[in-house]
Amino acid sequence: MKPLLFRIPKTETESFRVQVDDLPYFYDTLHFHPEWQITLILEGTGTQFVGDNVERFQPYDIYFLGSNLPHVFRNDSEYYSESLRAHSISVYFRGDLLGDNFFDIPETQHLRHLLTEASRGIRIRNYEANEVTNLVKSIENKQGFEKLMIFLQILNEIHLSANKEFLSSVSYQSPQKEVDNQRINAVFEFLMKNFEREVSLEEISEIANMTPNAFCKFFKLRTRKTFSDFLNDIRIGHACRMLQSNEKSVLEICFSSGFNNVSNFNRQFKKRMKMSPRTYLKQF
Repeated sequence: MKPLLFRIPKTETESFRVQVDDLPYFYDTLHFHPEWQITLILEGTGTQFVGDNVERFQPYDIYFLGSNLPHVFRNDSEYYSESLRAHSISVYFRGDLLGDNFFDIPETQHLRHLLTEASRGIRIRNYEANEVTNLVKSIENKQGFEKLMIFLQILNEIHLSANKEFLSSVSYQSPQKEVDNQRINAVFEFLMKNFEREVSLEEISEIANMTPNAFCKFFKLRTRKTFSDFLNDIRIGHACRMLQSNEKSVLEICFSSGFNNVSNFNRQFKKRMKMSPRTYLKQF
């Protein structure tokens, strides 16, 4: 598996790129690129990895991801076997798209601050269409100066939003070596396919081609989490989706999410969601 410095196609007629993805599932390999990225999820659910953050994504979520921040939006397993669609609109741009000093003038210094904040990844969780989601949707069909004005409006609306959430930790250290990216990708890929069963430290260390002790140090350094905490993040994200669908009991969801006893499931769920699974179920 090769990692992935992702190359964003460029054109001579645009200073930034708008890309519409309407596919069975999103690109599912952890990757990074020098461009900043704004993404609106229109259709699709799954698990997002942004830096060292692991959470669910859903329609109307807006993400603002900084330059070279590793990320992936991995759809749920049914998107790989059923006739479902993953639909998003993304804007890719470089910090010098309007010249080296554009974000340093008094009127745009707040946007320079926003670009810095995006190094951790920003999410705005929306539950329905609103002004900022409509702006992102509208940019697809605009041209020239109007397109540029909408782009700047989007940045300003993200800056003004009271619902901004920072995703990755301040201390997150992005993998710099190719072999580190290969290992992280291999671990993510394996866990997303096998989280529903018991995964031992020895097994995951072998996937990374490391000894268990070396893997624990490596994984904690790169994700700021222990392997078991990271695995439980994935499992709780899956449990949240199952609870939202309301098709199974809490007990069934516990075991189908990879937990082997209810008390541990309840403890790990409350630790992350600040409520019990049954309370979460009632909210939906």
